[in-house]
Amino acid sequence: MAARLKLCVSDCLLGTPCRYDGASKPNAAVQELAAMPEVEVVRVCPERASRLPVPRPPAERRGERVVLETGEDVTRAFAEGAEREVARACAAGCTHAVLKAKSPSCGTGRIYDGTFTTTLRDGWGVGAERLRDAGVACVSEEVVEALGARGFLMESLEGQSASGA
Repeated sequence: MAARLKLCVSDCLLGTPCRYDGASKPNAAVQELAAMPEVEVVRVCPERASRLPVPRPPAERRGERVVLETGEDVTRAFAEGAEREVARACAAGCTHAVLKAKSPSCGTGRIYDGTFTTTLRDGWGVGAERLRDAGVACVSEEVVEALGARGFLMESLEGQSASGA
């Protein structure tokens, strides 16, 4: 049996209009990866799972809090949405995730700083942080673009083999 990659992917990268502004952020490299027969995809959107309305004002992480541009604290909603999606991803056996860069939910390593000035800082989105803590290897779509869909798949499968997954 051929090796398979169980992968959770930010739904907006696959073209679903689920972002705060009601739009999507389709990414050709991620879509190519998701279409490969060796890949089993679980679509995730911690923000949609938070049950916050779409559209709504943008949100950013300010320390451990998540706030809307209006100043409303939505930390609890983001945490609950993240927990729902992490539970789904883990129940499906996902070992890897490709998530939307810079997002307060899905950012992996660099996120907006909470000033709503497009300033980036080191940090993780709430959902990405919880996926990482659950043992899921998380990257942004930028990594898939840099490696190419096939390159990302090969690296991920090699990593699974090395870890015994």
